[in-house]
Amino acid sequence: MNVVLSPDDIARACADAMWKEDDASKGLGMNIVEVKPGFATLTMTVERHMVNGQRIAHGGFIFLLADSTFAFACNSRNERAVAAQCDITFIRPGKLGDVLVATAREISRSGRSGIYDVRVTAGDVVIAEFRGHSRTIAGTWLPRADNAATQR
Repeated sequence: MNVVLSPDDIARACADAMWKEDDASKGLGMNIVEVKPGFATLTMTVERHMVNGQRIAHGGFIFLLADSTFAFACNSRNERAVAAQCDITFIRPGKLGDVLVATAREISRSGRSGIYDVRVTAGDVVIAEFRGHSRTIAGTWLPRADNAATQR
C-alpha cells in the first residue's frame, strides 16, 4: 500500500534528499528554515571568510545563498531541476555577523521551465534581489514507488 504524501511532505522529502548531497550549502553554514511547493527559505551567517576587502559580504556568497534557496524551491515537486540562467541585483551590503535570510517564491512554472524570485534580507534590510530560471531534467528525488503518491 502506498502512502499518499501531501505536497508539503513531498517538498520536505525532496529537500531532505537534496540536502544529504549538498556539500556546498552545508559547508557555508546554510540552514533550511522552510520548504513548500515552489517556496523555500534558507539562512546563512556572514562569517570572516565571507567578507571582501571592503569588509562587507562578498557578493559571491550572497549569490550562493540565493542560488541554493532557488534550488530548493524549484526542486520541491519531485522533479529534478537545474538553473538555466540567474541574475542578481545587490541593493545594500551585508555585514560581518549578519544573518542573511533568503526566501524564494515561484513566479511561473510551465512545461520544463520555471521562474523564481529570491529576496535576501538581513533583518528588515533588503540586501539583494535574485531571479532564477529553472529547467527540469531527467530523474526524481524520491524513489519511484513514491512517485505515484506525487501524482495525487
